[in-house]
Amino acid sequence: MFNALSKVWAVALMNTDIVYLNGRYLPANEAQVSVFDRGFLFADSVYEVIPYYQGVGFRLQQHLDRLAYSLRAIRIAADDDWRSILDGLVERNGGGNLSVYLQISRGSAGSRTHAYDQSMTPTVFACCSPIKDIYALGADQVKGYTVIVSADLRWHRCDIKSTGLLPNILVLQQAREAGADEALLVRDGLLSEGTSCNLFVVRQGVIYTPKRSSEILGGTTRELILELAAEAGIPFQEVDIRPEELANADEVWVSSSTRGVIPVIEIDGTPVADGQKGPLWQQMFALFTRFQHRLMTGEK
Repeated sequence: MFNALSKVWAVALMNTDIVYLNGRYLPANEAQVSVFDRGFLFADSVYEVIPYYQGVGFRLQQHLDRLAYSLRAIRIAADDDWRSILDGLVERNGGGNLSVYLQISRGSAGSRTHAYDQSMTPTVFACCSPIKDIYALGADQVKGYTVIVSADLRWHRCDIKSTGLLPNILVLQQAREAGADEALLVRDGLLSEGTSCNLFVVRQGVIYTPKRSSEILGGTTRELILELAAEAGIPFQEVDIRPEELANADEVWVSSSTRGVIPVIEIDGTPVADGQKGPLWQQMFALFTRFQHRLMTGEK
């Protein structure tokens, strides 16, 4: 009887997601955060999403540098050994190819109050989820997005990776209710990005993407796409893009760390060019997924 119960318990442990919370690795269903945590009450927190391939953080230092930037920007004093924490979490979840979510809030003051002081202890939380091998799908199986164009109602510090994502959520829901997959955001007459993705517009063989500013989050996948374009000799420019320019686009893409690079085939009910996945996207998809697949499998 004891051996049977031990086996059941062992299997249960193997199937339990392990998370990190304030210095401890523990099953997700045992993790608890104070109801007075400022991340819960005010979204007074920042986050990163970091892909791990074969147990190794991809561009981990770039993510940690951006995390440090976000923490400084909202004045949270947290300087834990993030690399060791995340490596340990991935190892405890079986290693391999995982996406790691890391969130740091200002912590709990023991009551609900807008004021805070620097003596508060930050709340540090991290969890994992599997990474999909986009390469295994192939370009033909990738669904082209339909999108809407909507006003960008977010705050003006989108360069800070804050968990205050309510405007993003509401606009994405607006897109879903319109039968679309995503929304492209416009502020002061310029396109910025999607609700959780960066934007690319192709005209006459040149890739255009909004230039870095406090109005957009400079995604690591965005940077990788530009690097792959440079290596392949594909010209690109970081420029201001107006929404009316979408009507003359040959191709439109969006990108994120969890979705890769996705073609946009329809905007506000109007097809992009001929409404098909464009040839330059086909080329970039091949470059991107080959790069990702090598990381996931170790192939040369």
